[in-house]
Amino acid sequence: MSRISFPGFDDLDIAELSARAGAKWARAVDEGLLPAWVADMDFPVAPVIRSALHEQIETDLGYPNWVHGTPLREEFAARMRDRYGWEPDPGSVREQTDLIQALQLILHLSTRRGDSVVVQTPNYPPFLASIRRMGLQQLDFPFVDRGDGWVLDMEAFEQRVARHRPRVLVLVNPHNPTGRVHTRAELEQIADIAERFDLLVVSDEIHAELVYEPHVHIPFASLGPDAARRTVTITSAGKSFNLAGLRCAVVHYGSERLLRRRDAEPFDLYGAVSVPGVIATLAAWRHGDAWQRDLMQVLERNRRHVDAVLRERIPAARHHLPEGTYLTWIDAGPLGFDDPVERVRERGRILVEGGLRFGSGCRNYVRINFATSAELLDMILEGVTSALGSGADVPAAPFAAPRVR
Repeated sequence: MSRISFPGFDDLDIAELSARAGAKWARAVDEGLLPAWVADMDFPVAPVIRSALHEQIETDLGYPNWVHGTPLREEFAARMRDRYGWEPDPGSVREQTDLIQALQLILHLSTRRGDSVVVQTPNYPPFLASIRRMGLQQLDFPFVDRGDGWVLDMEAFEQRVARHRPRVLVLVNPHNPTGRVHTRAELEQIADIAERFDLLVVSDEIHAELVYEPHVHIPFASLGPDAARRTVTITSAGKSFNLAGLRCAVVHYGSERLLRRRDAEPFDLYGAVSVPGVIATLAAWRHGDAWQRDLMQVLERNRRHVDAVLRERIPAARHHLPEGTYLTWIDAGPLGFDDPVERVRERGRILVEGGLRFGSGCRNYVRINFATSAELLDMILEGVTSALGSGADVPAAPFAAPRVR
């Protein structure tokens, strides 16, 4: 299959990648596998970000002069206005090291042990683990496969909210792992239920800039005055520019009461962002648009290639073309394997995510990260489809993954 090649994105060297110390490659290489699991991209750091970090390192790594917060507060507000027409108050923005910490802090300030929290399922495993470890009760807001895409079960959502009266809704949009980008009508329906049952909404919008046309990201807090007042928006440049290791996120508090509670805590009790994290995020948001446009062309090509290959080689598996993110969520249940993630590991020699960590009912699901070069993506798809392409009673020959050391 002929595909457009993108210099800087498709000229990845597997030997150089396998020498990386980050979790994505290091854990896979230790087991002799190719990685398609954790949501890191394989591409090099954008040149504008690399230059900004080099300049900062060469000049000053002392205490920052952030008397009234980092410059990210104004920059975030400007980016939301320019991209989505939403005008958040920069004075209501605070910094955290990442979205997991942000969620844990918000739940700590807004709930008590035993309270219920609604969350879409399947979902990002650290979010589910945070709810569980904080002694909170998880209420599922399930996605269902209606044949032409993943759809939230609004009826089940409203019934469970009415019965259990949770305090908080955790909304992930664009959604990880299904790749859904919610429509305005869906978000307005959720907002109506949140208003009627007085739910605090924690809106994870970290994948907002990874949306494919004709789909459009709509910040939940932009839906209207009530949604704005009850929403805490959490995001970062971590996914759209691959900066997770720099540990820098922003939180916008629509609830003035919750923001006062947050600010009443000791200054650094919940950590503080670093100078490199702020510098990299500023460079990404101010100067990274050209690089990001190129990135989206690569991901657009890759998502369609994944979709075509899966439909051709394992047509019984159920999946849908992602509307956002660089992740594909596959229902391998119809293929009849007890543990498709393990089968892909053992027979395909590919490390993928999936299974019950994403929620009840997810045992037979596999998540593939396609943010890599065309060559590596072909290797990943060969491994996945060779492992899953034969029936449960037909042994598949293990895929010979290339040596990475």
